[in-house]
Amino acid sequence: MTGALAVPRATIRLQFTKDFTFERAAELAPYFAALGVSHVYASPFLKARAGSTHGYDITDHAQFNPEVGDAATFDAFVAALHQHGLGLILDFVPNHMGVGANDNPWWLDVLEWGPASPFAPFFDIDWSPPETNLHGKVLLPFLGDQYGAVLERGELQLKFDAERGAFSVWYWSHRFPVAVRNYPRLLKPARDALGDKGAALDALIAAFAGLGGGVRTVQRQAAVHREAEELRAQLAALVAADAGVGDAIEDAVAAINGRAGEPDSFQALHELLEEQNYRVAYWRVAADEINYRRFFDINDLAGLRIDRPEAFELAHQLVFRLIGEGKLQGLRLDHVDGLYDPVGYFEKLQDRAAYLTLRPGAPAMPEVPGLRLRQPFYVVVEKILAHHETLREDWPVAGTTGYEFMNLVGGLFVDSGNEAAMTEVYHRFIRREVDFEKLVVETKRKIIQSSLSSELHVLAGQLHRLAQQSWNTRDFTLTGIRRALADVVACLPVYRTYVTAERGVDEVDRRYLDWAIGRARKMAGAADASVYDFLLAALSTDVGREGARGGQRGYNPEDVVHVAMKAQQFSGPVMAKALEDTAFYRYFRLISLNEVGGEPGRFGTSVSAFHHVNHERLRRFPFNMLATATHDHKRGEDTRVRISVLSEMPERWEVLVRRWQRMNRFKKREIEGAAAPGRNDEYMLYQTLVGAWPLDLTWPSGEGLKAFCERVCAYMTKAVREAKVRSSWASPNADYENALDRFVHGLLDSERSAPFLAELMDLLDTVAPVGAVNGLAQTLLRITAPGVPDLYQGTDFWDLSLVDPDNRRPVDYAARRHALDAVGEQGDGAALLKDWRDGRIKQFVVARALALRQREPLLFALGDYRAVEVVGEHAERVVAFLRRDASGFALVVAPRLVLPLMKGVTVPLPPAEAWGDTTLMLPELPSATAPVDAFTGRAVPLPADGELRVADLLDRFPLALLHATLAGAGEKGA
Repeated sequence: MTGALAVPRATIRLQFTKDFTFERAAELAPYFAALGVSHVYASPFLKARAGSTHGYDITDHAQFNPEVGDAATFDAFVAALHQHGLGLILDFVPNHMGVGANDNPWWLDVLEWGPASPFAPFFDIDWSPPETNLHGKVLLPFLGDQYGAVLERGELQLKFDAERGAFSVWYWSHRFPVAVRNYPRLLKPARDALGDKGAALDALIAAFAGLGGGVRTVQRQAAVHREAEELRAQLAALVAADAGVGDAIEDAVAAINGRAGEPDSFQALHELLEEQNYRVAYWRVAADEINYRRFFDINDLAGLRIDRPEAFELAHQLVFRLIGEGKLQGLRLDHVDGLYDPVGYFEKLQDRAAYLTLRPGAPAMPEVPGLRLRQPFYVVVEKILAHHETLREDWPVAGTTGYEFMNLVGGLFVDSGNEAAMTEVYHRFIRREVDFEKLVVETKRKIIQSSLSSELHVLAGQLHRLAQQSWNTRDFTLTGIRRALADVVACLPVYRTYVTAERGVDEVDRRYLDWAIGRARKMAGAADASVYDFLLAALSTDVGREGARGGQRGYNPEDVVHVAMKAQQFSGPVMAKALEDTAFYRYFRLISLNEVGGEPGRFGTSVSAFHHVNHERLRRFPFNMLATATHDHKRGEDTRVRISVLSEMPERWEVLVRRWQRMNRFKKREIEGAAAPGRNDEYMLYQTLVGAWPLDLTWPSGEGLKAFCERVCAYMTKAVREAKVRSSWASPNADYENALDRFVHGLLDSERSAPFLAELMDLLDTVAPVGAVNGLAQTLLRITAPGVPDLYQGTDFWDLSLVDPDNRRPVDYAARRHALDAVGEQGDGAALLKDWRDGRIKQFVVARALALRQREPLLFALGDYRAVEVVGEHAERVVAFLRRDASGFALVVAPRLVLPLMKGVTVPLPPAEAWGDTTLMLPELPSATAPVDAFTGRAVPLPADGELRVADLLDRFPLALLHATLAGAGEKGA
């Protein structure tokens, strides 16, 4: 028995780095257990690039990240978790690996052996791209300048590794192995220079020349690899034994490397590079010519073919061992929309997990009676769903990582009744109108035409070759197909579809494709739109099936399916780069809505919609994660809900921002005829200051202000680069960024901007307590709604962070442990209201709610969910629901949109009298003990008529979590 539950009750996400290791996490196991979570949800901890701050650039799936720990410290970490009843969930990366540099053995083998490498099929490389100079080669876009300039500066250096007997070309930290077939030409000059003393090299030169480099079977290639290694070992031994041989080789290497200032001297090195299995290139070349699939547009993250059986087995060998040993209780799968066949991958993963957990002697995991997964193993997927999209029920997973919940619950604190007013405020400030849906299509087109144009080119080429297979479509040109494909992908309303050979196209995917084709055809307005009919038939695979809609003669069905599935891998990165990494940084009506998985064009969530989605989650995916903060979020959970308060005060907000614009206009500069920063960036900045202002910075001065200023400057620089309007990552505009930096420093200068800061602080006096109410309410709803609540590291206190790396700063766990110990078994949280700014009140809510969830695991995991009707003056400001099962019930009550109730209030508690006649209309409940409020410790007798006044319930604490045990129900726990 491992001591870790098979089904998580609540998780805490930890970011492992060289500064937060297995040993450090093991020390914190008692705190996590006391807080009430059941599982640690770990960032990737397999071997990644040195210094990685996130772990997603894995270079070896078979090893632990040495910066995080080794097998011994990992085992000690797991033992500490199990000792405290905690399990472990790993964030696993099946889609891509870190490449470049000198640390990925699979990738380096591909560079050395080319298509003949046993690992070549593991990477999504097109060895026959349209560019004939890349046939049989992989483009390596890692140079910081044009190839010729880098070459003639001598920055590309051939080097001989005497210890290994190996040749490589180096570019700073990047190693490009020289193909073994080239060793004879590198050794012959040394042999000739040595004369009779070099005779020992003859046999090696002949043996290297005789190696078979073109063999394709894995078994034969393995033999060739071993033979090459033996020859290199002999060469290393010869050099070690005879310094003269080593010197001669070094002289030959130096001659090839050329001399700076003498361009002709680099001819030999150039010729050597031209003969390799790769072409080194300027990083900007990637956008047009890259021939391997990447994670988005990141050149040093190469896509994996995890659908290949050998790649699947080798990439999971360590993970499967940990599952079999009972050291892993779950997996979070990163970026599943990048996979060729996500569902096929999930099926294979669950099959292996089933064998591992069923085998004789496998460690047993304790289960709560009546609480069991539908699948062999707990797996959740990182999947971003559109508001009209649901996770497919045929996927063998427990659900998603919870982005959709983050936006659902966050929307409760946005006043949808003020949508038009907030839109007008924004448009008037920036002096133009913005249609968000049109903006997304425009940014998708931009991404397709710029950073992902090479991927479009490859895919269009595949579709063009497919079109040539039938006389009905052979007249479609490559240019026409490429243009139409860009239109369709830009109009696709979801990240991707899930068409496969086995499952075909379902009605959901057909509906999305029909929508995209229809919009693209309308936008194009072409006289001959038949190419769109071809694309619809191809992307749905209808074109390859006789009798299907659009089915025609002549097509190879395997080619049709392959092209359709490759197109699905393309549309996801386009949406992600355009929406999350571009449009979210251009559209600022209310930036709390610009969150991963969110749709800023949708203004708020109704209470009825919140209840409906919770009902459906309980029915379909009861163990879906529920997140409100993640390592990827754009703004912290409490930052967002504080910004959302602005939606309740559009008139005051407009007065302030217009005055601030006038007040601060002289802090701007003019660059190329336009103000810097521009009005759009300025509007976003003001919201950022409102949302992220530290609660302990009660007056803007001192080191606290300086630290905050630096955080905001870093954030704003990243934001304008992501927007790609006046600066970008590809072409940073130093003048604009400097002007923006000066503007931020000017705003936060307590002497130069005293009037502005005074008004900002006055606004925060109003907004911050309301934002705190929102934050506490959001926390309670996450912990009590159907699903598995996830707590991101550090968010047990207030989370006023911004986008990464700001949200990955070190967490002060000592303060958190002390705070939790100090509260102890204190029953009444009202005493924490006075000092609410220190965050202990939020930790109290987390701990009390999780403690109840721990005592009643079945109630919160599978218990019925019933919305409670609220009537009266402020009915729309209350979210209330019941969780019920055979043992009892819990009543959850959380406020929302409380700004009108908190005039002059400085703590996060609306006055009881402000609720007026607002009343909960409870359904008939079975006989039970008087419910006890988890936050005040008091018993709350339920009125016989079921009408419970909110003023009586929320008079001491801003939330209520009442629990009652039914008469005769037995004791139980987990």
